Amino acid sequence: MLPHDLLQSARILLSSAKGRPTAVSLRRATSSAYYAIFHCLPRECADLLIGGAGAARSNAAWRQVYRALEHGATKDRCKNRTAMRQFPQEIGDFANVFVTMQENRHEADYDPFRTFSKSEVMVDIAAVEQAMSNFRLAGIRHRRAFCAFVLFKGR
Repeated sequence: MLPHDLLQSARILLSSAKGRPTAVSLRRATSSAYYAIFHCLPRECADLLIGGAGAARSNAAWRQVYRALEHGATKDRCKNRTAMRQFPQEIGDFANVFVTMQENRHEADYDPFRTFSKSEVMVDIAAVEQAMSNFRLAGIRHRRAFCAFVLFKGR
């Protein structure tokens, strides 16, 4: 699952129906935007902890790390203000967008009374894209520490 492909899918949904997306398209675009930021994180975790493409890595181990990230636990950790202060601003911003988008995705998928506007979803897509881009600007040491933080329980 490539995060930028999910964002592209969200953009396609917004351009459907001659620029006037249906309520379903707006909901699915919101969901795709969340999944873009979600899938960015396990990919980063697996690449940093096991090795990126081309590395001498075990694909089974890479997949295990990729699949280890849990939606709810990650959101809870991202909301932990005390812990998040230990990370650079780029990672804090990523965490904030992650939380917001997960909440938006839940509303899009489960709240029949929640409505979304095209402009609102466009802002969300841009926020996800910016958060993912800025996340990569944080030093590898900080990104690796954040990956450990979201993957493993503190003891």
